[in-house]
Amino acid sequence: MTTSAYKMLQVDTNKALFTIFTGLCKGCGLCMQKCPVKTLEWSDALGVYGTPAVQPRNAEECTGCGMCSIVCPDCAIVIERKKKA
Repeated sequence: MTTSAYKMLQVDTNKALFTIFTGLCKGCGLCMQKCPVKTLEWSDALGVYGTPAVQPRNAEECTGCGMCSIVCPDCAIVIERKKKA
């Protein structure tokens, strides 16, 4: 996991590059509810309203389906699937 000055958390797994812009997250939890493998949890990082942002609990469990990024109303999650070799 890496972070930057842009309040961003990036996780590179074997299936996808998972980016959470914690500065955009308002902590609604929709991504956590819709994740089919329940790989997201609350983090210590604070989002835009001072509420907890999300982070991957075990990033390797992420299937890269992108459901979290689809349901996020603030575009705080970006999933870039990797091509199979």
